[in-house]
Amino acid sequence: MPPKTKFSKEKIIDTAFEIARVEGIDQITIRKVADKMGSSIAPIYVNFTDIEELKKAVLDKIQGIFQEMLRTPYSENPFLNIGIVSVKFAREFSVFFRDMVMKQNTYINEAQPDMSSILELMKQDAQLNGFTDEELTEIFFKMRVFQLGLSVMDVNGLLPEDYDEEKLIKVLQSAGGDIITAAHLRKNDKNTGSGA
Repeated sequence: MPPKTKFSKEKIIDTAFEIARVEGIDQITIRKVADKMGSSIAPIYVNFTDIEELKKAVLDKIQGIFQEMLRTPYSENPFLNIGIVSVKFAREFSVFFRDMVMKQNTYINEAQPDMSSILELMKQDAQLNGFTDEELTEIFFKMRVFQLGLSVMDVNGLLPEDYDEEKLIKVLQSAGGDIITAAHLRKNDKNTGSGA
């Protein structure tokens, strides 16, 4: 009798990840993972107490992918790079994006960016010199609202057909510039006392 195949925790997570990538996180089941691996459910229960623990491991993997993408310099401009990563992630992992952003569920809490690392990236951008953490957080929030809207339109086919990735990046760059310019004007008005 041939020896039983052993399935590592990583193999189980990778298999669940592939199911979620195509079908969505809610579609991960112990039985589906076992079937896809050609296994019984036993190896899964050896490594995970329940399906929620496995889904959490998949969410951690997704978050790791996003963090790795954030470390990739798609642009020389750190603030623009954050937006590019978000658009690229939404395009490459559209099912995950829909699960975490467009559905009413608990996954959105898992998908929130780590603000301390976002602020550190923003502080590397010369255009954002002189802003406090609070001001940077507000700038990021406004840009995130725009970027999420753009990504939702993109993954749902609501943009003009000629909107390739290059055009999306130009739109992000333009909107980011507008948000930063407005923030500088507000800060200047506040400092000179001429603001409303």
